Amino acid sequence: MKAVIINEFGSADVLTYCECPKPTIAKGEILIHITYTSVYFADIKNRTGNKAKANFPMILGLDVAGIVEDVFESNSDFQKGDQVIAFPKKGAYAEYVVAKEQLVFKIPQDVPIEKVAAVPTVLFLSYILTYRVAAITEQDSVLIHAASGGVGTMLIQMVKRLGAKQIIGTVSHLEKAAIAYQLGAHQVFTYDDFSASINNYTNGAGVDIVFDSIAGAITEESLHCLAPYGTLVQFGNSGGRAGTIKTADLHSSYRNIQGFSLGTTRAKRPVMLQQVAQAIFSIVKEESFQVPIAKIFTLAEIQQAHELMESRQHQGKILIKI
Repeated sequence: MKAVIINEFGSADVLTYCECPKPTIAKGEILIHITYTSVYFADIKNRTGNKAKANFPMILGLDVAGIVEDVFESNSDFQKGDQVIAFPKKGAYAEYVVAKEQLVFKIPQDVPIEKVAAVPTVLFLSYILTYRVAAITEQDSVLIHAASGGVGTMLIQMVKRLGAKQIIGTVSHLEKAAIAYQLGAHQVFTYDDFSASINNYTNGAGVDIVFDSIAGAITEESLHCLAPYGTLVQFGNSGGRAGTIKTADLHSSYRNIQGFSLGTTRAKRPVMLQQVAQAIFSIVKEESFQVPIAKIFTLAEIQQAHELMESRQHQGKILIKI
């Protein structure tokens, strides 16, 4: 099969499109012939890497959409030909992948695979963040960092569905604001002194909930516009540095910080994903639900796809069609 591997950490040119052995399955596993996968900022971090965790050759990628090629057990809930989305065991940049059955989800016939292919990670994540981690109410003002990205565009729509009274986004450049406004944001600011802009916009009230996938200085500054009794949800580290938080910033104002990792959830509580899967498919099926696509590349064009992700010039999802 064709796949993209890396044999060392580095820039996009370490991504090598080549022939690899087709994987085999064991008990509780499913072989999937991929139709689409996606590029995430996590892939960039994994490509540049931690030498202490090197296990080469390595295949990157978090999720796939495709067709079941083979199942190990005859009594499986899946059969050859089923259209599915999945979180594979060892990367997604390949024609075939293996996934644990509990991390495979059958796509209903009335859900277009081209649409659902762009959302496995970002929609599972945004749904859990808004319905379970920090359940949104109609009284909430919500701040979404990286509002024009894959998760940000999903979060805006989830928060809007739940009726939040105010949706505020942040982006690196205002050229990216249009997509956030289109999806339902009421106001969009750049990261430059965003806390002051938000406090001014909200007449000093601040926001009740912050969704932060960047960390570092963004997390720290978010506390300057988080209202008393508010919640900051930290679910990523795309900025590359952990934020520093003082306990005095929390206890006196009854504010709280919650963390969430979809990767940890896949590994330790996959049943949570099974519980929300049908809700995810119902949302995707709605014509009003938008899945912004920045660009679609072929697997052989994976280097260009990574370069676009790293440039931070895209809006929406970067897809790989296989």
